[in-house]
Amino acid sequence: MAERYLSLVLHDVTPHSWADYRPFVDAVDALGSVPITWLVVPDFHHCLPLTAFPDFCAQLQCRLDRGDELVLHGYWHCDYGPVPGTPWEWWVRRVYTREGEFQGLDQFQAWQRLQAGRVLFRRLGWPLHGFVAPAWLMSPGTRLALSESGLQYCSDRQHLYRLPDFRPYPAPGLVWSARSPWRRGLSWLLSESAARLYRSAVLLRLGLHPVDMRHDFSRRYWWQLLLRQLEQGRIPVTKIDWLSRHGADFQAES
Repeated sequence: MAERYLSLVLHDVTPHSWADYRPFVDAVDALGSVPITWLVVPDFHHCLPLTAFPDFCAQLQCRLDRGDELVLHGYWHCDYGPVPGTPWEWWVRRVYTREGEFQGLDQFQAWQRLQAGRVLFRRLGWPLHGFVAPAWLMSPGTRLALSESGLQYCSDRQHLYRLPDFRPYPAPGLVWSARSPWRRGLSWLLSESAARLYRSAVLLRLGLHPVDMRHDFSRRYWWQLLLRQLEQGRIPVTKIDWLSRHGADFQAES
Protein backbone atom coordinates (compact mmCIF):
# COMPACT_ATOMS: atom_id res chain seq x y z
CA MET A 1 0.00 0.00 0.00
CA ALA A 2 1.56 3.26 -1.13
CA GLU A 3 -0.96 5.50 0.62
CA ARG A 4 -0.44 6.72 4.17
CA TYR A 5 -3.37 7.59 6.40
CA LEU A 6 -4.11 9.79 9.39
CA SER A 7 -6.76 9.53 12.09
CA LEU A 8 -7.56 12.58 14.20
CA VAL A 9 -8.86 11.22 17.51
CA LEU A 10 -10.46 13.28 20.30
CA HIS A 11 -10.31 11.59 23.71
CA ASP A 12 -12.56 12.03 26.75
CA VAL A 13 -15.52 13.45 24.87
CA THR A 14 -18.09 14.62 27.42
CA PRO A 15 -20.61 17.46 27.70
CA HIS A 16 -17.97 19.50 29.56
CA SER A 17 -15.08 18.84 27.16
CA TRP A 18 -17.05 20.08 24.15
CA ALA A 19 -16.22 23.69 25.08
CA ASP A 20 -12.50 22.82 25.08
CA TYR A 21 -12.62 21.12 21.71
CA ARG A 22 -15.03 23.35 19.81
CA PRO A 23 -12.63 26.06 18.52
CA PHE A 24 -10.19 23.41 17.31
CA VAL A 25 -12.98 21.38 15.71
CA ASP A 26 -14.32 24.46 13.96
CA ALA A 27 -10.88 25.06 12.47
CA VAL A 28 -10.65 21.43 11.35
CA ASP A 29 -14.10 21.64 9.77
CA ALA A 30 -12.95 24.67 7.80
CA LEU A 31 -10.37 22.45 6.08
CA GLY A 32 -13.30 20.71 4.46
CA SER A 33 -12.55 17.00 4.46
CA VAL A 34 -10.98 15.82 7.72
CA PRO A 35 -13.20 13.33 9.56
CA ILE A 36 -12.79 13.00 13.32
CA THR A 37 -12.97 9.98 15.60
CA TRP A 38 -14.65 10.95 18.89
CA LEU A 39 -14.00 8.81 22.00
CA VAL A 40 -17.24 9.23 23.92
CA VAL A 41 -17.61 8.61 27.68
CA PRO A 42 -21.23 7.70 28.56
CA ASP A 43 -21.16 8.98 32.17
CA PHE A 44 -17.86 10.68 32.97
CA HIS A 45 -16.90 10.11 36.63
CA HIS A 46 -20.52 9.24 37.44
CA CYS A 47 -21.61 12.88 37.06
CA LEU A 48 -22.08 13.62 33.32
CA PRO A 49 -24.59 11.11 31.91
CA LEU A 50 -25.06 11.81 28.22
CA THR A 51 -28.82 11.40 28.41
CA ALA A 52 -28.99 14.46 30.70
CA PHE A 53 -27.49 16.63 27.94
CA PRO A 54 -29.73 16.36 24.86
CA ASP A 55 -28.15 19.38 23.16
CA PHE A 56 -24.72 17.78 23.40
CA CYS A 57 -26.07 14.49 22.07
CA ALA A 58 -27.54 16.44 19.16
CA GLN A 59 -24.08 17.90 18.48
CA LEU A 60 -22.62 14.39 18.34
CA GLN A 61 -25.38 13.33 15.97
CA CYS A 62 -24.38 16.22 13.73
CA ARG A 63 -20.83 14.90 13.79
CA LEU A 64 -22.03 11.50 12.65
CA ASP A 65 -23.97 13.18 9.85
CA ARG A 66 -20.70 14.83 8.71
CA GLY A 67 -19.02 11.42 8.43
CA ASP A 68 -17.27 11.30 11.81
CA GLU A 69 -17.11 8.23 14.05
CA LEU A 70 -18.23 7.85 17.67
CA VAL A 71 -16.33 5.28 19.75
CA LEU A 72 -17.12 3.91 23.21
CA HIS A 73 -14.43 5.16 25.60
CA GLY A 74 -15.00 3.27 28.82
CA TYR A 75 -18.21 4.01 30.66
CA TRP A 76 -17.26 6.15 33.68
CA HIS A 77 -13.60 6.75 32.77
CA CYS A 78 -12.62 6.29 36.41
CA ASP A 79 -11.28 3.25 38.27
CA TYR A 80 -13.89 2.27 40.85
CA GLY A 81 -12.66 -1.31 40.87
CA PRO A 82 -11.46 -3.33 43.85
CA VAL A 83 -8.31 -2.31 45.71
CA PRO A 84 -5.19 -3.35 43.73
CA GLY A 85 -3.78 -6.60 45.03
CA THR A 86 -0.17 -6.42 43.81
CA PRO A 87 2.52 -3.71 43.72
CA TRP A 88 2.31 -3.64 39.94
CA GLU A 89 -1.47 -3.20 39.98
CA TRP A 90 -1.11 -0.49 42.61
CA TRP A 91 1.38 1.40 40.48
CA VAL A 92 -0.73 1.10 37.32
CA ARG A 93 -4.08 1.93 38.93
CA ARG A 94 -3.11 4.42 41.63
CA VAL A 95 0.17 6.07 40.54
CA TYR A 96 0.24 5.92 36.72
CA THR A 97 -3.46 6.78 36.52
CA ARG A 98 -6.75 6.54 38.37
CA GLU A 99 -8.63 6.61 35.07
CA GLY A 100 -7.95 3.02 34.02
CA GLU A 101 -11.53 1.88 34.42
CA PHE A 102 -11.10 -1.47 32.66
CA GLN A 103 -7.79 -2.50 34.22
CA GLY A 104 -9.31 -3.96 37.42
CA LEU A 105 -12.39 -5.66 35.94
CA ASP A 106 -12.99 -9.37 35.52
CA GLN A 107 -14.64 -10.73 32.39
CA PHE A 108 -18.23 -10.45 33.64
CA GLN A 109 -17.77 -6.93 35.00
CA ALA A 110 -16.15 -5.79 31.76
CA TRP A 111 -18.89 -7.44 29.69
CA GLN A 112 -21.57 -5.65 31.74
CA ARG A 113 -19.87 -2.29 31.27
CA LEU A 114 -19.44 -2.84 27.53
CA GLN A 115 -23.05 -3.89 27.11
CA ALA A 116 -24.25 -0.83 29.02
CA GLY A 117 -22.30 1.31 26.56
CA ARG A 118 -23.76 -0.53 23.59
CA VAL A 119 -27.28 -0.14 24.93
CA LEU A 120 -26.76 3.60 25.37
CA PHE A 121 -25.41 4.04 21.84
CA ARG A 122 -28.34 2.02 20.48
CA ARG A 123 -30.80 4.12 22.49
CA LEU A 124 -29.33 7.29 20.98
CA GLY A 125 -29.37 5.82 17.49
CA TRP A 126 -25.59 5.91 17.09
CA PRO A 127 -23.68 3.17 15.25
CA LEU A 128 -20.94 1.64 17.37
CA HIS A 129 -17.97 -0.22 15.94
CA GLY A 130 -15.05 0.33 18.33
CA PHE A 131 -13.93 0.57 21.92
CA VAL A 132 -10.95 2.32 23.49
CA ALA A 133 -10.23 1.63 27.16
CA PRO A 134 -9.39 4.69 29.26
CA ALA A 135 -5.60 5.03 29.46
CA TRP A 136 -5.53 2.05 27.03
CA LEU A 137 -5.53 -0.27 30.08
CA MET A 138 -7.33 -3.58 29.60
CA SER A 139 -7.36 -6.50 32.03
CA PRO A 140 -7.29 -10.09 30.72
CA GLY A 141 -10.99 -10.23 31.59
CA THR A 142 -11.65 -7.15 29.49
CA ARG A 143 -9.96 -8.74 26.51
CA LEU A 144 -12.13 -11.85 26.90
CA ALA A 145 -15.24 -9.68 27.19
CA LEU A 146 -14.29 -7.72 24.08
CA SER A 147 -13.88 -10.95 22.11
CA GLU A 148 -17.55 -11.70 22.89
CA SER A 149 -18.86 -8.14 22.67
CA GLY A 150 -19.89 -7.99 19.02
CA LEU A 151 -17.70 -4.91 18.49
CA GLN A 152 -15.42 -4.78 15.48
CA TYR A 153 -12.23 -3.35 16.95
CA CYS A 154 -10.38 -1.92 19.93
CA SER A 155 -7.02 -0.18 20.17
CA ASP A 156 -4.03 0.63 22.36
CA ARG A 157 -1.13 3.07 22.01
CA GLN A 158 0.45 1.24 19.07
CA HIS A 159 -2.21 -0.90 17.39
CA LEU A 160 -5.72 -1.35 16.15
CA TYR A 161 -7.06 -4.81 16.97
CA ARG A 162 -9.65 -6.51 14.84
CA LEU A 163 -12.15 -8.32 17.06
CA PRO A 164 -12.97 -10.99 18.05
CA ASP A 165 -9.50 -12.48 17.57
CA PHE A 166 -7.42 -9.36 18.40
CA ARG A 167 -5.70 -9.39 15.04
CA PRO A 168 -3.19 -6.51 15.39
CA TYR A 169 -2.57 -3.77 12.85
CA PRO A 170 0.28 -1.34 13.55
CA ALA A 171 -1.21 2.13 14.05
CA PRO A 172 1.10 4.22 16.25
CA GLY A 173 -0.47 7.03 18.21
CA LEU A 174 0.95 10.38 19.30
CA VAL A 175 -0.33 11.76 22.59
CA TRP A 176 0.61 14.56 24.99
CA SER A 177 0.63 15.04 28.74
CA ALA A 178 -0.15 18.75 28.96
CA ARG A 179 -1.00 19.36 32.61
CA SER A 180 2.16 21.37 33.40
CA PRO A 181 4.80 23.36 31.47
CA TRP A 182 7.51 20.71 31.88
CA ARG A 183 5.13 17.99 30.68
CA ARG A 184 4.21 20.05 27.63
CA GLY A 185 7.87 20.61 26.82
CA LEU A 186 8.68 16.92 27.15
CA SER A 187 5.61 16.00 25.11
CA TRP A 188 6.77 18.28 22.30
CA LEU A 189 10.15 16.53 22.19
CA LEU A 190 8.64 13.05 22.29
CA SER A 191 6.00 13.85 19.68
CA GLU A 192 8.49 15.33 17.24
CA SER A 193 10.69 12.27 17.65
CA ALA A 194 7.74 9.93 17.20
CA ALA A 195 6.49 11.81 14.13
CA ARG A 196 9.89 11.25 12.50
CA LEU A 197 10.05 7.63 13.64
CA TYR A 198 6.61 6.83 12.26
CA ARG A 199 6.77 8.93 9.10
CA SER A 200 6.38 5.77 7.00
CA ALA A 201 3.61 4.23 9.11
CA VAL A 202 0.58 3.33 7.03
CA LEU A 203 -1.81 4.67 9.68
CA LEU A 204 -0.81 7.38 12.18
CA ARG A 205 -3.16 8.48 14.96
CA LEU A 206 -3.14 11.91 16.59
CA GLY A 207 -4.66 11.50 20.06
CA LEU A 208 -5.84 14.82 21.51
CA HIS A 209 -7.16 15.40 25.04
CA PRO A 210 -9.26 18.26 26.42
CA VAL A 211 -6.37 19.59 28.51
CA ASP A 212 -4.32 19.98 25.32
CA MET A 213 -6.86 22.52 24.10
CA ARG A 214 -6.48 24.70 27.22
CA HIS A 215 -2.89 25.68 26.48
CA ASP A 216 -1.84 27.64 23.43
CA PHE A 217 1.47 25.75 23.14
CA SER A 218 -0.10 22.29 22.91
CA ARG A 219 -3.14 23.42 20.91
CA ARG A 220 -0.93 25.15 18.34
CA TYR A 221 1.32 22.10 18.13
CA TRP A 222 -1.55 19.75 17.27
CA TRP A 223 -2.86 22.14 14.65
CA GLN A 224 0.53 22.54 12.98
CA LEU A 225 1.18 18.80 13.12
CA LEU A 226 -2.18 18.06 11.54
CA LEU A 227 -1.50 20.50 8.72
CA ARG A 228 2.00 19.12 8.24
CA GLN A 229 0.77 15.55 7.98
CA LEU A 230 -1.89 16.53 5.47
CA GLU A 231 0.62 18.50 3.41
CA GLN A 232 2.87 15.44 3.37
CA GLY A 233 0.09 13.50 1.70
CA ARG A 234 -1.57 11.59 4.51
CA ILE A 235 -5.21 10.79 3.83
CA PRO A 236 -7.52 11.57 6.78
CA VAL A 237 -9.84 8.73 7.85
CA THR A 238 -11.75 7.54 10.87
CA LYS A 239 -10.52 4.32 12.43
CA ILE A 240 -13.48 2.24 11.30
CA ASP A 241 -13.19 3.61 7.77
CA TRP A 242 -9.56 2.56 7.58
CA LEU A 243 -10.33 -0.93 8.87
CA SER A 244 -13.33 -1.31 6.60
CA ARG A 245 -11.50 -0.18 3.46
CA HIS A 246 -7.97 -1.42 4.06
CA GLY A 247 -7.83 -3.85 6.96
CA ALA A 248 -8.45 -6.88 4.74
CA ASP A 249 -5.67 -5.80 2.36
CA PHE A 250 -3.10 -4.78 4.93
CA GLN A 251 -0.80 -7.38 6.47
CA ALA A 252 -1.46 -7.62 10.18
CA GLU A 253 1.42 -8.19 12.56
CA SER A 254 2.12 -11.80 13.35
